[in-house]
Amino acid sequence: MNAEWTDGLRRRAELHSALSDPGRLAVVELLARGDASPSELSAALSMPSNLLAHHVSVLVEHGLVARTRSEGDRRRTYLRLLAHELEPVTSALPRPDRVLFVCTANSARSHLAVALWRRASTVPAASAGTHPAARIAPGAAAAARRHGLDLLDARPRQLDAVRQAGDLVVTVCDRAHEEVGRAADVHWSVPDPVPSGSAAAFDRAVAELDRRVTDLAPRLV
Repeated sequence: MNAEWTDGLRRRAELHSALSDPGRLAVVELLARGDASPSELSAALSMPSNLLAHHVSVLVEHGLVARTRSEGDRRRTYLRLLAHELEPVTSALPRPDRVLFVCTANSARSHLAVALWRRASTVPAASAGTHPAARIAPGAAAAARRHGLDLLDARPRQLDAVRQAGDLVVTVCDRAHEEVGRAADVHWSVPDPVPSGSAAAFDRAVAELDRRVTDLAPRLV
C-alpha cells in the first residue's frame, strides 16, 4: 500500500466520522440545496443555536463547510457546502415549472446563471432583480462572450413582474436573499463582480455559477 492511498483512506474515514451524526448530516443535506445562515438552518431543523454551532464547527474543521460574510448587511454569515470526495448528498428536488434566478440589479450574476442553466438543463429559466439596473453590466456581457454564453435579449427586469407560480426561486445575491427572505427556495452566495469590474472577477463569478448549476440541474427530477 502506498502512502497516497493510505492517506486517502484516512481522509475518507475522517469525513465519514464527521457525517455520522444525524444532526450534522441534516445540516449537510440542507446546504447541498443552497447556502444558508445559521439562523435559517436552526429554524429549518428546529435545532437550538448552540447545538447547531457545534455541528457547524465540526463540519468546518473537517473541510466540509465554509463560512462567508454577507455582502448585504455585513453582519450575517452564510454557510456553504464545499466540494469533497465523498459526495454524500445526492437527494433529488421536485422539478419546477421554471427556475428564476434573482439578484439585486439583475445586471450580471442572474443573467449569467440563466445562460449557464440553459446549457445544462431543459427546465426553463428566467431572471429578475429586486432593484433592477438600467442595463446589463458591460463586464457581464464581456464575460458571456469569453465563455461562449448567449445572453439573448437580456435586460434587467423587476422581480414582481417576472415571478410566476411554480418557479424555483434561486437568489444569487446576498442582498436579494435578505430582501426576499423565505420567498427564495435556494440561495447561492456568489460574490458580486460588478464593483471590481475586472475580467477576473466576472470569470470567478461564471465559474462559481457554473459549479452550482452543474450540481443543481441533474437533481431536479
